Amino acid sequence: MYHEIAEKLLQAIQAGEYQTKLPTEQELMKQYGVSRNTIRRAIDVVYQHGLLRRIQGSGYYINNVQLQGSMTINLSIGAGKSLAKRGPLTSKVVTFDRVQASEIPLAQTMKVKDDTELWRIIRLRYFNSVLYCLEEAYYLRDQIPFISTDALDDSIFDFIKETYDIDPESSDDFLSLTTLGPNKADLMNLAAGTSLLTLAQINYTHNNVVFNFSQTVYSYPGLDFYFHSAHLSSN
Repeated sequence: MYHEIAEKLLQAIQAGEYQTKLPTEQELMKQYGVSRNTIRRAIDVVYQHGLLRRIQGSGYYINNVQLQGSMTINLSIGAGKSLAKRGPLTSKVVTFDRVQASEIPLAQTMKVKDDTELWRIIRLRYFNSVLYCLEEAYYLRDQIPFISTDALDDSIFDFIKETYDIDPESSDDFLSLTTLGPNKADLMNLAAGTSLLTLAQINYTHNNVVFNFSQTVYSYPGLDFYFHSAHLSSN
């Protein structure tokens, strides 16, 4: 239950419903009809996503991590979810096919056998008609037997959640600089040798099983990455 409430609070913050602070625990208990312990666990999830700060005796305030004049990807909340509601990305699908893990190779990364079948989706994504990123993603076919072509133009994660009730519970994120080879440079209409920030991400389900690997090369001007960290003693 607390995970569902946390997700609703996250969505409300992203939609701008709570711009300064959260309602009190008592107000949230009444709104959702749950105990104080459930609300506190939900708030803790939101806090771990880096969207709240607690002021003793005053409550939980919204962290304004959206930098002025920039686009911010909050890695604490998941790379597939933007911090602010700015409008949808559009997509141009380059590749949508099936491959074996050994062909990529991704068997070791995704902890599967070499002959495991994967969906491969390569697409260019745009924001306000400006190239946002080149995304290369792989999904396990034994967990996700079908992906609608309509989903390729929108959020694949939303489609998977609605169709299979699979949602990333956690992820390993790796940021690096990628030097574009001729193929990627041509796709992105950039010069070969251009260096861009790249996010490689391994996503896990609630039972700690890998279901997705992606590598996203970002090119949008003014893009920022944010993540939240805390001392273990503060958890």
